[in-house]
Amino acid sequence: MVYRTRIQYTPELKAKIWDLWQQGESLKSIGRAIDRPSSSIYGQLSPSGGIRPSPRRRSSLALTLSEREEISRGIATERSIRSIATQLNRSPSTISREINRNRGYDNYRATMADKEAWRRAHRPKPCKLASSSILRSAVASKLKMNWSPEQIAGWLKSEYPGEECNQVSHETIYRSLFIQARGVLKKELLTHLRSRRTIRRSKRAGSNPDKRGQIKDMISISERPASVEDRAIPGHWEGDLISGSKNSHIATLVERHTRFVTLVKVEGKDTNTVVTALIKQAKNLPDHLYKSLTWDQGKELSAHKKFTMATSIDVYFCDPSSPWQRGSNENTNGLLRQYFPKGTDLSVHSQAELNRVARQLNERPRKTLNFETPAARFNACVASTG
Repeated sequence: MVYRTRIQYTPELKAKIWDLWQQGESLKSIGRAIDRPSSSIYGQLSPSGGIRPSPRRRSSLALTLSEREEISRGIATERSIRSIATQLNRSPSTISREINRNRGYDNYRATMADKEAWRRAHRPKPCKLASSSILRSAVASKLKMNWSPEQIAGWLKSEYPGEECNQVSHETIYRSLFIQARGVLKKELLTHLRSRRTIRRSKRAGSNPDKRGQIKDMISISERPASVEDRAIPGHWEGDLISGSKNSHIATLVERHTRFVTLVKVEGKDTNTVVTALIKQAKNLPDHLYKSLTWDQGKELSAHKKFTMATSIDVYFCDPSSPWQRGSNENTNGLLRQYFPKGTDLSVHSQAELNRVARQLNERPRKTLNFETPAARFNACVASTG
C-alpha cells in the first residue's frame, strides 16, 4: 500500500488555494493542482465560508520582536525599566505592562511574549447584526421570505433613510451566513439563498456556452427597434424555457421595463406545444403591454410565425451564445432555480403554483427599480394606459 505524505498547508500554499478559488477554479481543479482530493480543499475554504480572510497586520504602535529582544537583554543585564524605555524611546509604563503581562521581570522571554501579543490581538470586531437583535430578526425574516441579501439591504435603506443603526450591507449579510463561526445567522437560512451553496463562489466561475441551431425566417435582435433596447417603453418581453427531469419544462417571460415575471406551464418542448401555450398566455395581457418577444435560438420557437400571426407580437432572436441579450430573463431563470431546482420534475407544478411563485418574485423589491417592486411598476403601466 502506498501512503501519501501528509500535506503541510503553509501560508504560501493557502495563498495559492485562495488565488485559484478567486479565479473561479473548482474544488476538483484546485485539488488536481496540488495533488489532493477536493474534500481537502473544501476543508481549507469552508471555515471562512469561501470568503478569503483579510490578512492580519500588526499595529504600527505595537512593540516589535526586536524591541522585545532589547527588553529581554535589558532585564538580563539588570537595567531598570526606565532605562530600557529611554533606549527604545517608549514610555516606562509601556515597558512595565509588557513585562508584567508576560510572566514578570524574572521570567520574561521575548519570543514567547511576541507570540502571546499576536494571539491576544486577534479580537475581531463584532458585526452590526451581532449587536442588534432587532436588525438581526428583520434580516432573518426577509431571508425566510426568499429575499436576497441585496434586496434586504436596499429595503432597509429605503425603509430607514438616514438611520445607519437600522441598515446593513448585503456583504455583511452574506458573510454572516457563510461564516458560521460568527454565530449571527443560523445555517438553515442558507437554504433560502438562490444558490443554496454552503460556501461563497467566485464571480469568475464560468459556464458553458449554449449552442443552438438555426430557425427559419427568424428576425435577428439587431433588427429590434432602438426603443426596445433602452427599456423606456413597457410592453417588450424576454422569454426562455427552464428544463427539469422527465422532459419537463416551464416557459419564463420577463417584461423589460418593469421586470414583471410571468410563468407558463407547458406540456412539452416541441414548438407547437410551446407556441400554443404562449399564445394562450398572451391573450391574458393588454395589447399595449405585449408588443414584442425576444427569445434565444431554441428550436421550441421554430413556429414563431404562428405566434406572431395569432397575437400580432413581433418575435426577435438573440445571437448564438449571447445570454446577456436577454439579461433580465437569464437573471430571473437563476432566481427560479430556488423554487424549481435542476434535475427535478417540473410537470408536477400546476399553473396555480407557477402563478404563486411569479407573484412572490413580482412582490420583491428590485435594486434596478430603485427597490420598487415589479408588480407596483407593472400595475402603474396598466393604470396609466388603461
